[in-house]
Amino acid sequence: MITKFKIKLGKIVFSNFPLNAFRILGLKMCGIKVGQKVYIGSGLIITMPNKKSNCSLEIEDRVAIAPRVTLILESSANWSKLNEFITPIQGKILVKHDSWIGAGSILLPNIIIGEMSVIGAGSVVTKNVKAFTVVAGVPAVEIKKLKG
Repeated sequence: MITKFKIKLGKIVFSNFPLNAFRILGLKMCGIKVGQKVYIGSGLIITMPNKKSNCSLEIEDRVAIAPRVTLILESSANWSKLNEFITPIQGKILVKHDSWIGAGSILLPNIIIGEMSVIGAGSVVTKNVKAFTVVAGVPAVEIKKLKG
């Protein structure tokens, strides 16, 4: 019961508080690993269960996440009979160091964002992003390779 409350409180803090330090604290209250010098924009949405699962999110050092980004760790049809036909999805997201996720982007479960990569604003990331790569679009595709 206390863990469930702590996660709900953490979600409110990381998505609504005006100071980045509080948003980071909210993520950590939810059990999310957050590195050093990370920026979390306002309005972050993370779909995650309120109980133990195989879902996890890790954000490494010097990552910038712009406003209104959605990170999907869990997705299901809730109480719909669709669950008889479609298995709920649970997964992990790893955002490696020095990456930048543009405003309004959506990351689906089981994704690794490689180090020094950029996700263009409004993109939907459906597969892993290689290191030193810029991706954009729906679905996100490589548009540029950065020299590293």
